[in-house]
Amino acid sequence: MSDPAMTLYRLQACPFCERVVRLLEAYDLDYQSRFIEPMHSERNAVKRLSGKRTVPALVDDNTGVTLTESANIVSYLETTYGDDGTLTAAAATAEEGA
Repeated sequence: MSDPAMTLYRLQACPFCERVVRLLEAYDLDYQSRFIEPMHSERNAVKRLSGKRTVPALVDDNTGVTLTESANIVSYLETTYGDDGTLTAAAATAEEGA
């Protein structure tokens, strides 16, 4: 079995991270959690991906998108995956054209 196409970088007990987790689970999306260092100055793995040290950070290999900030991630998931947990027609068309 291959790794999930989405990776969520998060902190333990972070309410902003949990907001994203709840939506990923509500949409039944397969993802991998990576728990990162609690010290802001030591979050180099996240900075390499997104240019920031903030969490949550989501990397979606399905679409090639990397996002930070829970509100941005939630909006992206709602727009891209919709209520049924699949790529919307517009996102799928854009992905095929890439």
